[in-house]
Amino acid sequence: MSIQSIELWGHWGAPNPWKVCMILEELQLPYKIHYKEFTDTKTEDYLEINPNGRLPTIKDPNSGLTLWESGAIIQYLVDRYDTEGKISCKSFPEKYLTQQWLAFQISGQGPYFGQATWFARFHAEKIPSAIDRYVNEIFRVTGVLDKALKANSTGWLVGDKVTYADLSFITWSSVAEGLVKQLGKWEGFEERFPTYTGWLAAMRRLDSVKKVEEQMAKGRAANGL
Repeated sequence: MSIQSIELWGHWGAPNPWKVCMILEELQLPYKIHYKEFTDTKTEDYLEINPNGRLPTIKDPNSGLTLWESGAIIQYLVDRYDTEGKISCKSFPEKYLTQQWLAFQISGQGPYFGQATWFARFHAEKIPSAIDRYVNEIFRVTGVLDKALKANSTGWLVGDKVTYADLSFITWSSVAEGLVKQLGKWEGFEERFPTYTGWLAAMRRLDSVKKVEEQMAKGRAANGL
């Protein structure tokens, strides 16, 4: 049975839609991106499918489901389409550990890395204390990941393979890397977090990650980021 293309509402540079793209690519699911500017997410047409007015949103014609919030979307995609466990775990306790790390990404990495980016790049008033607070969170969260990866000899967060838990961290990690370099705080980063650095490098060798990171980088470069 053929699978119809999943519709994804995304943005040229926003990390959350692109992390959904990585899951779609890994699962080899057909999809179509509807690019929207952030101002367009407050229109009545878009609010009908996502009342929160944020990105991403998906509409899956194969199930009739419209879904928003990137963590929920990722969980849905692996539950419905990763029946062989390519990037997910079906056994106990690995199934719940992958869910744990996804929860940490959407609650611990994304919001703090996003706030660091906002205060450093977009906020009208430069507030050094706010920038320092959230940049320090980039280092703290990175330290959590580095320590966890060291504890698992396989090099992955859960089990002996790359899972959606690992993949969910890449896009915001890329944004943070550029930001830390911009702020002149990159020196010594890779030496301080060697396991984390190697983990990202391993994922960036995956074709799915290469493709999505290239698209994301092009969009951000074209818009001055």
